[in-house]
Amino acid sequence: MRSANDSSVTRNPFALQPVAATLRLMLCVAPSLAAMPAAADDLMPAAPAEVVIVGTAARPYAAQASSTATKTDTPLIDTPQAITVITRELMQDQAMQSMADVIRYVPGVVTAQGEGNRDTAVFRGNSSTSDFYIDGMRDDVQYFRDFYNIESVEALKGSNAMIFGRGGSGGVINRVSKEPVWREVREASVSAGSWKNRRATVDVGQALGASVAVRINAMAEDSDSYRDGVSIKRSGVNPTMAFKLGARTRAVIGYEHFEDERVADRGVPSYQGKPLDTDVSTFFGNAGSSPTWVDVDAFNALVDHEFDNGVTLRNRTRYADYDKFYQNVFPGAVNAAGTSVAISAYSNATQRKNLFNQTDLTYVVDTGAVRHKLLAGTELGSQETDNLRMTGYYLGVSPTTTSMPVPVANPLQTLPITFKQSATDAKNHGKATVASVYVQDQVEFSPQWLAVVGLRYDRFKVDFLNQRTNATIVSTDTPVSPRAGLVYKPAANMSLYGSYSIAYVPRAGEQLSSLSATNQAFEPEEFKNLELGAKWDVTPSLALTGAVYRLDRSNVAITDPADPTRTILVDGQVSKGVELGVAGNITTAWSVMGGYAFQDAKITRTQSATAREGARLAQVPEHSLSLWNRYDFTPSFAAALGFVYRDEIFASTSNTVSLPSFIRVDGALFYTINKNLRLQLNVENLLDKKYYASAHSNDNITPGSPRAVKLGLIAKF
Repeated sequence: MRSANDSSVTRNPFALQPVAATLRLMLCVAPSLAAMPAAADDLMPAAPAEVVIVGTAARPYAAQASSTATKTDTPLIDTPQAITVITRELMQDQAMQSMADVIRYVPGVVTAQGEGNRDTAVFRGNSSTSDFYIDGMRDDVQYFRDFYNIESVEALKGSNAMIFGRGGSGGVINRVSKEPVWREVREASVSAGSWKNRRATVDVGQALGASVAVRINAMAEDSDSYRDGVSIKRSGVNPTMAFKLGARTRAVIGYEHFEDERVADRGVPSYQGKPLDTDVSTFFGNAGSSPTWVDVDAFNALVDHEFDNGVTLRNRTRYADYDKFYQNVFPGAVNAAGTSVAISAYSNATQRKNLFNQTDLTYVVDTGAVRHKLLAGTELGSQETDNLRMTGYYLGVSPTTTSMPVPVANPLQTLPITFKQSATDAKNHGKATVASVYVQDQVEFSPQWLAVVGLRYDRFKVDFLNQRTNATIVSTDTPVSPRAGLVYKPAANMSLYGSYSIAYVPRAGEQLSSLSATNQAFEPEEFKNLELGAKWDVTPSLALTGAVYRLDRSNVAITDPADPTRTILVDGQVSKGVELGVAGNITTAWSVMGGYAFQDAKITRTQSATAREGARLAQVPEHSLSLWNRYDFTPSFAAALGFVYRDEIFASTSNTVSLPSFIRVDGALFYTINKNLRLQLNVENLLDKKYYASAHSNDNITPGSPRAVKLGLIAKF
């Protein structure tokens, strides 16, 4: 673990030793496993053959099924909740490299800045840095994720604690990993583009005999930015092995080592209610003193077995060790004359160890004319977290000076800064434990009528130690979370649905650092989602979706207006909206992906001086629209054109600073040289429009990128 004071971001030369050890172990074990008898393989279902379409090929932007919303492989048309799946083909065509790229095409979800050091999604008005999962397992530390080893990304909109437990107030994003397959996989890519964007990936897999298959995904990137002094370096390696252990048993194990280091860029401040009018490249503060990095080491194991009586058992385990640090020298408010801006600084270090185990039993049974797909499961988890925050002081000015003005015309802060703890900075250790049981029944009354009902009980305990005072706080929550959905199918390719679900956020907060003596006895915040929707598979490869919803947030803790010494719980906000989506192929040559969202998200009870009744929620546009089109003119040549529209948003709940609406146009060209090589050219912001992409607060606003070009070569070998 690196020191929290290490702002040099020097890499540990031995950081990849665990990766090398894992690869050596795989190479040693694989030959003996490959020699296992082939009889087991003969009884296993054959892996589906790779389908090769000769001629102009449709891009499969429309997914058919998902397990994110139900923990069972369920057709999307039978799932009574809004879910958007970003397929691997769409990620490839748009050269997606960040969560912000994915969110752009998910109606009802927008991205926030996250202080330049983490993924932040706003689900139906609810901002979150922790509602991220991988293969259904919690991946909740604040960092920037990559997609080099990801098959698809699935965004479930609306609360659903029955599946995911705590969090998920407005939805979750689940990444689905690539797994070994019993065929040869050989693909590599290199890309280069504007501002020295450089990236390479490799995906290699094969069978090692009848019972073992392996796959290794790896990535490296070293890029600069349109923002002065900002750079990104990241790398990852993810070896996995799959085993056929019998006629009905399989196991998959994998290990990932991922590193991401970059400059924490908090953008530009505001002036007179708008982003400060300055060059988009201008860095406010000091880029050289604003490092952020994360090291992730994660081990995953999956075992599933099908019994003779039709019961299927699945057990999944994830252990992840996260080491996260960020330090930022960043802008505050601009003075009234618009001539100077205040620069402050702080650092934050987080170490977290997650261990989660999920066990699911599914059983399909007929009771007369009614079919039930029953699910019963448990989740056990432990999270140990240490966090340390320090404030930047200008000791050369005075022992208490934490903010200094610099000219707006040259906003680089060069004064020496000393990082130490202020009177209120955190130094905490926490341990959260969870024990959950849940049951679900997917009922098929007839081909026209389906239902999903479920219930989850959680015991969530947090032991919190303030290491500065040695004060301890213990909190235990035992919420019960229901979900219910009804589906009517007037035709086999069309469904109408209604659903109701609940999620909760404990007083420890999404990052388990907000527990205090004041709030420990309060009930968790509660989020209720009521949704009506329709799904229509126009063709097997083209899907249209629509949903209307109401999401209520309650149990918000505020100071009692009648007695400032008391804290009370109130209903705090409501989000209402409409979401429309389209994905798939209009023709064999024409592929589309897009969505529209209308969101009316407001505070319903005054919570503070900057969060007053009637205010719009931060980072939530009333209207947003995206549409991507790819057209294959010949078997060798294709082009794509897309646009993103986002309505005006407020940077914070104070509603005093707004980011203007914008339309951004993107494009791409694709050329297949031969069966093993293809070229891809992506152009972001084709018309080179100035816009503001996201915000964290009134004075942390990220300008969007000017026109950016990226050329990639993808090879199969």
